[in-house]
Amino acid sequence: MLKSHSGIRPNPVGDWPQIDSTSFVDPSAQIMGNVHIGPKVYVGPQAVIRADEVDSDGKVHPLIIKEESLIQDGVIIHARAGSTMPIGPGANIAHGVIIHGPGEIGKGCFVALRAAIYSSTLEEEVWIGIGSVVMRATIPSHTMIPAGSIIRSGSDIRQFRLTNAKEEEYKRHVFEASGELRDSYLELYSNGVPEKGSG
Repeated sequence: MLKSHSGIRPNPVGDWPQIDSTSFVDPSAQIMGNVHIGPKVYVGPQAVIRADEVDSDGKVHPLIIKEESLIQDGVIIHARAGSTMPIGPGANIAHGVIIHGPGEIGKGCFVALRAAIYSSTLEEEVWIGIGSVVMRATIPSHTMIPAGSIIRSGSDIRQFRLTNAKEEEYKRHVFEASGELRDSYLELYSNGVPEKGSG
């Protein structure tokens, strides 16, 4: 993990992010406050993970990114004061996704480009299609939410099927490719930020 850059900083009550040494956080990402990033996580360029809203007891609840989760470019993750929004393990959050807690993203979930998750829970291995919006709902394990869907309650989910073998294979391919990218960047940045012409 890149040990120090201006995007990793405390919240107003002094909580600093905790980032496992086997994880990679891009130098342009913004990691603020009581954020716990577990082993082998990838956080891409311009991602924002922010745990800084103070509850009535003067505390900020932790925002936990569990092991081997992949947070891609431009993702925003935040939760209201007094709540949390754990991610993963092994979740893949694609480019430009917005996630706002309270709620939870379960093991192995795949949230595709530009989706928005608000005050919702995704159980294990859920697929959220491109541009979908999920608001105040719980999505059962292995559910496939097609691109462009709008989910406002549990009744909106009944029409959807379970993920199929082709989709599960695609998820595995994306996960493996992103994991290789994480490991490559960890190696590249192992001695600090590389300078132009040093490679």
